[in-house]
Amino acid sequence: MRIFSGIQPTGRKHLGNYIGAMVPYVEGQERGDGIYCLVDLHATTVPYDPAKLRSDVYDLQAVLMAAGLDPQRCVLFRQSDVIEHAELQWLLNSVTAYGELSRMTQFKDKSAQHEFVSAGIFNYPILMVADILLYNTDEVPVGDDQRQHVELTRDVAQRFNARFGETFVVPKGVYQEVGARIMDLQVPEKKMSTTGGTPQGTVYVTDDADAIIKKFKSAVTDSGREIRHGDDKPGISNLLEILAVTRASTIAALEREFDRAGYGDFKLAVGEAVVEFLAPVREQYGALRADEQGLERTLKAGAEKARAIATQTMADVRSAMGVGPVGSGR
Repeated sequence: MRIFSGIQPTGRKHLGNYIGAMVPYVEGQERGDGIYCLVDLHATTVPYDPAKLRSDVYDLQAVLMAAGLDPQRCVLFRQSDVIEHAELQWLLNSVTAYGELSRMTQFKDKSAQHEFVSAGIFNYPILMVADILLYNTDEVPVGDDQRQHVELTRDVAQRFNARFGETFVVPKGVYQEVGARIMDLQVPEKKMSTTGGTPQGTVYVTDDADAIIKKFKSAVTDSGREIRHGDDKPGISNLLEILAVTRASTIAALEREFDRAGYGDFKLAVGEAVVEFLAPVREQYGALRADEQGLERTLKAGAEKARAIATQTMADVRSAMGVGPVGSGR
């Protein structure tokens, strides 16, 4: 079983990133061959600061390792260190339809947020497809908002195989049922976000305990006093899902536990559970982040492992497509 996922090194990572991506990553390295990529090439599709991007890569790497990713048990690397990602993206342009890209929800959302809409914003789903297919991936653990991209990956792989012969594994997406979409604590109709969220509604992985408790105490709830899960109660439903993940419980059990509790007590309980849930990450992050040379050595070692797989895949792709001389795969 080979598991692949990529995560962008942009901004501070929040509770939604941790629950939706990092926890599944750690679980994945225990049940299969986990390959996890810091996708810095994706981060260049919108305006950014080059120095900050390099720093953000180390920030994210330190958080991932503090969360439990072990470079001895998985492959952890920086996307731009493996040039085959960009090469495969270019070749997959030939089997990806313009219409498929124009229907991408995230393209519409991102292009609405920026005055300058780069071709990279439009084309980056093909790079995501290349990221996944390059490693003969069986499973892709992603948030529900990435479902459209996983389906595109499957379509492209099947189209390539039909046209050029069986080359790629057709991967399947793996989506969490509880905690798949952690919402902003102040605007529970919107997903928690590093760039588009509210300051008080976004809980960062490296927030201290007091900051986390304060944010949960001020979380927006709903009319009425009933603590139950439902579409008509987005604020309470969000808090119930967070508590279910952090306590490894079920929504039904939590509804029974807090049946007679007030909103204030309930919000405090969620905040305290999140503090405990994130404590191991906060404790280890500082020392890991301070050792940039050590982080860089880990990334380079991971890139060597990733490149060993990627070069073989590209040899197969080049051979299938008739690109370069016979045996031209690197």
